[in-house]
This record gives sequence, C-alpha cells and structure tokens, in this order.
Amino acid sequence: MKNRKLVLYIDGASRGNPGPAGVGVVIKDETRKTLKEFYKYIGETTNNIAEYNALIYGLQEALMLKAQEVVINLDSELVAEQINGRYRVRDEKIKQLFEQALHMLNGFARFEIRRIAREENKTADLLANKAINLSGLRI
Repeated sequence: MKNRKLVLYIDGASRGNPGPAGVGVVIKDETRKTLKEFYKYIGETTNNIAEYNALIYGLQEALMLKAQEVVINLDSELVAEQINGRYRVRDEKIKQLFEQALHMLNGFARFEIRRIAREENKTADLLANKAINLSGLRI
C-alpha cells in the first residue's frame, strides 16, 4: 500500500476563556487538494482545551482516512511546543488531552507538528468559529 501522507490544518476557538468553543479541521493530500473540512461545537471550555480537541479530532479523521504520515499545522504555540516536548504539561485537564493526542500520534509511521502564523490557518479558524456560531441552532 502506498504511504499516504496527509496535511492537516487545525484550530480551536473559545469566545471567552472559558466560553463557547469550537474546533475546525482541514485535511489535504500531498498535492494540497482539500479532502475534508470538519467543524464541531464542543461546549464551554478554554481556548487551550479547544486547541487540543481540534488536534484530537484532526488525528481521528486522519486515522479514518488511513494516513501513514501526517503534517499538522496549527497556530497554537502551547500545543505545538508541548507535543514537540519543549514545554511541560502542568494542567491536569490538558495533560489528559496531551496523552490522548500522543497515543493517537503513535498510530502514524511519521508525524510533524508545525506552528504556523494565524494568517496561514484562516480556513480552520473560520470553521472553528462557524461551529460556535451555529451552536445556538443545535438541539
């Protein structure tokens, strides 16, 4: 089977800290063709927890698409530095999400976490905010 590499753009957003929160995920193939866009309202939480939830949802989608390699692009300094081992994880709620994300990352032959500028992550940001905006319409 061909080694399938996917490129993810992920973002979590919270209006207020904590406040209504959502996640946005864009998955592209190696040619940068968009394969899937995903957004979900995740309730009231902090921005950092929303960012970790976005990572986890993105990884779940990549695993379902049978990726062997993933490049994860995100604008959260905290998540990028913690996953890359440069920042310690002190918060207990974040520690659980961090451990879940690391466990999922072990499902890939290779992964790369890249911190990008917010301007490069506009679509994932729009999706995360769309989830928050539509949350009032959900039953």
